[in-house]
Amino acid sequence: MKTASKNSPFANILAAWPEARLRELIARAGAGDVERALGRESLHPEDLAALLSPAAAPFLEDMAQAAHRLTRQHFGRTIGLYAPIYLSNICHSDCTYCGFALHSGGQGEKRTLTPAEIRNECAVLAGHGFQSVLLLTGEAPKAAPVSYLAQAVAIAREYFVSVAVEVYALDQEDYRLLVDRGLEGVTLYMETYHRETYAGVHRRGRKRDYDYRLEAMARASRAGVRKLSLGALLGLYHWWADGFWLGLHARHLQKECWQSAISLSFPRLRHAPERFQVQHLPTDRELVQLMLALRIFLPEVGFNLSTRESSQLRDRLIPLGVTMMSAGSSTRPGGYAHLNNDAALEQFEIEDGRSPAEVAAAIRRAGYDPVWKDFDRAFIK
Repeated sequence: MKTASKNSPFANILAAWPEARLRELIARAGAGDVERALGRESLHPEDLAALLSPAAAPFLEDMAQAAHRLTRQHFGRTIGLYAPIYLSNICHSDCTYCGFALHSGGQGEKRTLTPAEIRNECAVLAGHGFQSVLLLTGEAPKAAPVSYLAQAVAIAREYFVSVAVEVYALDQEDYRLLVDRGLEGVTLYMETYHRETYAGVHRRGRKRDYDYRLEAMARASRAGVRKLSLGALLGLYHWWADGFWLGLHARHLQKECWQSAISLSFPRLRHAPERFQVQHLPTDRELVQLMLALRIFLPEVGFNLSTRESSQLRDRLIPLGVTMMSAGSSTRPGGYAHLNNDAALEQFEIEDGRSPAEVAAAIRRAGYDPVWKDFDRAFIK
């Protein structure tokens, strides 16, 4: 693994927007700033700060209408469906907030799926109608080396049109190897853009290298990855700060990685090991404000919504910018082919336990069309 330079393009942009500058912008934002932001076709970072500020609270309905209009304009009435497959729950990093972490105290079997077990998981999900899948591992290159990831991607491509990974950050040539095996997407959360907090919660392992992780998406795009999904783990730091920096990161990637489609996720840290106290968990209202602000700032970016949130909240969020939803998820290796096996350690508890068919029905009730297949590939080819 190579270490990234702190003088990387986005690191320089991030350095130009320190927390002190952002706090000042948010503190002095008023109703007029919010109204100006809502009236612009192309927003500046200062406009995003206004939409994330307390001054925007009375304008949430106006923001919701704008977000709904922009989403309909760019994405129509479709919601894509996908499912995660956990290949391994072994992790050699020590992230204090994660159930997979080396010293989390999590109880359960730690294991890595065999190729035959990966096929079983794929077969079950394909049977539900899924055509998009996300393969996940812990931060354990020895338990799940790049050669193993490449084999897993190749197996998944036999069953699914679109295969993405959410694994440890890789070098560009390693992403290229996965692309050659059929990889289409990479999901990688920065967790938090606040350097001091990042250093405090990542105590050991390769994940401690903030700058290497920060530039991973750019490396993936240069390797030919077509879909880049990023996010911050909401609850590690102030939602408005990480949300602002996340918006800057997505806009930077839109320009630098123009051949890749960008999407955002909004995972809230609802469950954590006993040793970690969540001090910055956003409320439902704050989560809505964050999503609306980023939709208005980034109208062409996809929004992913996982089963970390309850079924009731997920259904209400559908009209506010969501374009992809997971369904019927398991966070245990082997969780689909062995539904009665609770021995394997899970990363976190899911909140929306509905089946894929039930989620699809809820999408239809909201007036949208659930989409199981990614038709973009036909245009790309």
